[in-house]
Amino acid sequence: MDVPLRVLFIIAGLTGIHSIRVSEVSVEAGGSISIPCLYLPQYTNHVKYLCKGYHWSSCTYEVKTDQKNSTKFSISDNKLLNIFTVTVNELTIGDLDYWCAVEINRRADVKNYFHLSVTTGTRSLYVANQQTPAFQGGDVTIDCYHRNPGEMSWCRMGGSCVTTSGSMDGTWVTINTSVPNVFSVTMRGLRTESSGWYLCVSGKLQFPVHLTVTDQPTTKTPNEVDLSSVSAGATPTTVQEGPNRNASFGLMQTLIISSVLIFAFMAALFFWFMLTRHKQNKSASSAKNEAAEEVTYSVVKPTRKPLRQVVAEDENVTYSTLALR
Repeated sequence: MDVPLRVLFIIAGLTGIHSIRVSEVSVEAGGSISIPCLYLPQYTNHVKYLCKGYHWSSCTYEVKTDQKNSTKFSISDNKLLNIFTVTVNELTIGDLDYWCAVEINRRADVKNYFHLSVTTGTRSLYVANQQTPAFQGGDVTIDCYHRNPGEMSWCRMGGSCVTTSGSMDGTWVTINTSVPNVFSVTMRGLRTESSGWYLCVSGKLQFPVHLTVTDQPTTKTPNEVDLSSVSAGATPTTVQEGPNRNASFGLMQTLIISSVLIFAFMAALFFWFMLTRHKQNKSASSAKNEAAEEVTYSVVKPTRKPLRQVVAEDENVTYSTLALR
């Protein structure tokens, strides 16, 4: 087998029909980056690993799926999607060249090269959050910030690409480039199948974004009956969640204590008021009794002189008449 054909089979062994893969990513020094690596289904149970170095023949193993992760490197394998993910932490200017690889027994390992462009300034292409959560049936908007002019595209690893607007795996994708140096992607009508790795693509650069779509959260109140689990003639099952039940019991206990304290305060206030009023009435009654004891009552009887005494007194009176001249 000649060399070009061998190289073609190596690439096909890792990516298969998947033409969209990561080859160069702009990263920030001191940060971290996760790189998804595709492989064919027949390699599901094979060991995957990350090898560091520009030349494949001299690269060094950094992390493998059958070994423990380190602080610098980690790896995980999603066997349902046939994608394993490698993460490089605490990036430095020495973190440049890597290989995603799959061990193949009795044959050459399948591998794919990618380059990290480490910078201390503004990255040429990036997304603020590489891990993006969303809800089923909802929408999500992802902004790809770029510095290079030219055509931008939004691609799904192992799938198709969108440059303007269109459908992608059952979801509608809208592209907005009205803001300078921002390639804004909005995905509507999300499904759980929409979960996976996507790429912002600008020229030779890609930036991977992982989208996780989950069901809308539902809130169950304490003592709520789950009717969907009740069959005909069966006893309903009471759903009680421990934290909520404890919180409700604590709230009820607080209300009871507060009510008792308020009642005790009102009773004390009423007792104080009645006691004060009783003392005031008693003081007023005592003052009234003391005033009544200090009053002296007298009876005045008029006397009349006898008529004879008055006539006798008149007989002793001498009357005189004066004539004026």
